Amino acid sequence: MNYSNLIGKSVLVVEDDPKIRNLVKIYLTKEGYEVIEAEDGAEAKERILQYDPCILILDLMLPKFSGEEVCRWVREDLNSVMPIIMLTAKASEKHKIQGFKLGADDYVVKPFSPAELMVRIEAVLRRTASRCGKLTFHGFMIKPAKGVATINGKKLELTHFEFKLLHTFMQHPNQVLSRDQILNLIYENNEKAVSDRTIDVHIKHLREKIREMTPNEYIHTVRGMGYKFEVLS
Repeated sequence: MNYSNLIGKSVLVVEDDPKIRNLVKIYLTKEGYEVIEAEDGAEAKERILQYDPCILILDLMLPKFSGEEVCRWVREDLNSVMPIIMLTAKASEKHKIQGFKLGADDYVVKPFSPAELMVRIEAVLRRTASRCGKLTFHGFMIKPAKGVATINGKKLELTHFEFKLLHTFMQHPNQVLSRDQILNLIYENNEKAVSDRTIDVHIKHLREKIREMTPNEYIHTVRGMGYKFEVLS
C-alpha cells in the first residue's frame, strides 16, 4: 500500500461491538489511517458533522439509529458523497441490494477478513479519490482547493501563507521539517517570496490562531532542527 496516498485519510468506524471496532482500528492504524470511532447511530451522526471523515465503515444493526438510517441521512439530508462501506452480518442478496440502493460503495459481510477489508477500503478510496479533496487530523480539516481550514468544525481565518504553512505541516505529520525544507515544499518552483528569517514569524502567528480555538499544542519547535506538526494519539 502506498502510504503517501493515505496521509490525511480519516476513517469513521461505526460499530457497536467494541471487539470488532478495536480490531478494525488496529488494522487501519497500522496502514496509516486516522481512525474515528462511534458505537451507535446517533454518535455516528455527531462524528460525521464534527470530523467530515473521508470514508465511513458502517455496521447496519446499531442502537439509536440503524446503519441504513445513517446511510440515508448522509446521502439525502447531508447530500454527501462520502464513500460508505457497509460492514454487517446481514448477508442476504436482498440486504446487499438494499445497501447499494441506499448509496453504499461496497458491502462486506461478517465474519470478515480484516486484511480484505483494508484492500476494499483502499479500492473504494482509489475509485472515489475526487470526493475526498481534503486532509484531516484530530479535529483539523483543510480543503486545499477551496482554501478552507477548520478545527472541530470552526473556521480558521488564515492568511494565504499561513494556509500554505498549515497545508504543508498536515502533509508531513510527525516529521521534523527545517525552515528551508518548509519553504521548498511551499515554493516548488524555488521562487521564494518569504525568507527563512521571517518564516518563524508566520509560524508564530499560525500557532496563535490555532491556540485561540484549541488548548492543544500542535506545532512544536525542535531546537536546532526546525518544526514538527505533531498529531500522535
